[in-house]
Formats: sequence, structure tokens, C-alpha cells
Amino acid sequence: MTQRSVILGTGSYLPEKILTNHDLTKLVETTEEWIFTRTGINQRHIAAKGELTSHLAIKAAENAIAAANIDKATIDLVIVATTTPDIPFPSVATKVQAGLGLKQGAALDVQAVCAGFVYAMATADSMLKNGLATTALVIGADTLSRIVDWSDRGTCILFGDGAGAVILQSQQSDRGILSSHLSSDGTTGDLLYAAPTIHMQGKEVFKNAVLHMTGSSREALARAKLQATDINWVIPHQANQRILEATVDKMEVSKDRLISTVANHGNTSAASIPLALDVAARDKRLKPGQNLLITAIGGGLAWGSCVIRW
Repeated sequence: MTQRSVILGTGSYLPEKILTNHDLTKLVETTEEWIFTRTGINQRHIAAKGELTSHLAIKAAENAIAAANIDKATIDLVIVATTTPDIPFPSVATKVQAGLGLKQGAALDVQAVCAGFVYAMATADSMLKNGLATTALVIGADTLSRIVDWSDRGTCILFGDGAGAVILQSQQSDRGILSSHLSSDGTTGDLLYAAPTIHMQGKEVFKNAVLHMTGSSREALARAKLQATDINWVIPHQANQRILEATVDKMEVSKDRLISTVANHGNTSAASIPLALDVAARDKRLKPGQNLLITAIGGGLAWGSCVIRW
């Protein structure tokens, strides 16, 4: 047995409002078929007026706590991955801490855009292994609809809002996070940025996404002393279906081991992996002892991967 950060439960939350591809045809010059063919997206959820990132994060957290069946008072670390905080400060994590009635432990935000959840998981894992905390609440939450240019067909079709969460606990176990790999290249920051709305060089982002998610995944697998054939499920950042499929193809992983929720969620940035993870956990696709690979890339460009034994 090894001291590892074990996932005890998952949770998620999606805003009530749904924006379909048909709805988008009324906003920009496009067709439902054009959107789906290029992205694999049918719909995305949009936060209501006054519904903030912290509100989504708290609801996802409550669902994860219930799934983990723990006393929330045992949580002594809250990390929220987000690009869209309610306000510049205080952090979304401290708002979640307050919303859950927690007063002990540390709370902080991580900003690595769409790679944020992977960065947050690696950060929590390191802190748990070093004894800085015992039970962590890790959340990915974003309301990207608030920084989208709704007249830009190249970006507005992609993004939606949501939150996903996991409970991690330090235990002597064969399960949990086996390895992580994080990296970034600030010289490529102009490929994907927000000032103040999202701007993206789509073809270059696609190429870099496949290249870096594949490379990072291989590095994380090597650190875990595993091969791609040892992975039961790949849960990539849900950017668009073409990127997901190109990534598993390059890794020579069968598409039937790919977990995709992009059709119903769109690109929810830091929330996309924990949302997909929660869907797969609740529909019982994930079985004890299975090996999962999560991998993502976001603005920065920043990317990373984690190998997890369920």
C-alpha cells in the first residue's frame, strides 16, 4: 500500500438554461449541421443572470460531498480551478468555503483555463502527500458565457457554463492519483486568450491540443509505469469531439475507451473533466481498480495529465 490521494466521490452542476444549436442560428450566421459537424456539440448550458461561478461550484461541491458520504467538517483544503471568478478577490474557493460553512483549512483558486482542473488535482495531490491537508475538495467551475463574443461564430458555438467537483482524501491505498504531469509554454499565449472576450486561432489550438495532450499523457503514463493499453478510460478536456478523437487516435487508444460529454455540455473550460467524470461515475461506467487518464490543454498555453486508479 502507498499513501495516495483517493477519489471518494464526485458531483456536478449545470445551469437550468440550455442553448441549442438551433438557438445559435438566430444569433450568428450558421446552421445546426455546421456546428455539430465541426464540434460534436448539440447544446450547452448558460448561467442565469445573477448566477455566479461560486454558486455553480457550491452546488457541485454539495453533490460531491453527498456522493462521498463524508462529514464536510473533515474538509481542510478547497481548490477551485476557474478563469471566471465572481470578482477579482476574494477567491471563489473562499466563497465556496463560506457557502459550505467551513472555517478550517486552506482555500485557493487555480487559473490554468481549460487545464485548470488537472492543475488543481495535481496541486491537491501534492498538498495531501506532504501532510498539509487530509481531505480536499477540488472543483472546476466556469461561466465562460460571460466572456464570449456572441457575434463571433468561431468561438460562441463552443462554450458553456458548469461545475464539477471531487472529494480527495489521503489514504494508504492501491487506488487514487498515480501520477501527474504539468507543463506550459507562455510564448503561445496569443493562440487563445481573453481581452476582454475570448479570441482563438482555431487551427493552431487544435494542432497544439492534440500534440500536447498526447505528449503529456504519455509522460504521466510513464511516471505511473503504465502503457496506453493499461488505461480503461480516457477523459480529456471536452473542447470538441474532433480534438478528443484525434487525441485518442494518436495515443493508439480505442475510441470505445473515450468518455465524451461535449455533445450535451459544450466546452465548459475547467469544469469539463469533472463534469464528464461525474457522468461516468454515476452511470457506473467506472469500476473499482480501473485506470483513468485525464488530460487537458488551455490558454497559456498550459497542459497536463493525471493517471488515476478508481
